[in-house]
Amino acid sequence: MSSIFQSISSPEGGGFTLIIGKEKAGEVTYKWEGENRIAIDHTEVFEGFNGQGIGKKLIHHVVEFAREKGYKIKTICPFAAKVFDQETAYADLRY
Repeated sequence: MSSIFQSISSPEGGGFTLIIGKEKAGEVTYKWEGENRIAIDHTEVFEGFNGQGIGKKLIHHVVEFAREKGYKIKTICPFAAKVFDQETAYADLRY
C-alpha cells in the first residue's frame, strides 16, 4: 500500500500528515520559534494505525525536512522527545 506525506502550513507553524492508501494514518505539527527553528508540539497516530511505527515515520520526516531547510528542532511533544533521545543521529538538530 502506498503512503505519502501531505504538508500542512500556516504562519504560526506547520506539519505533515501521513496518508496510507486513502486514509490519514497520523499527523505531526510544529510551531515556528524564530528564524530557522521549529518546535515539534504534537504527534498523533490515528485509530487503526497504532503499533505500525507511524509516529517514528512522522518524526523522521520532520527531521528530513529540517535537514533540507537548515532548521534546528526543539521537542515539546513527549513522543518526539523520546524519539530524539533514542536516535543519536538527530542530536545535531536539537536546540
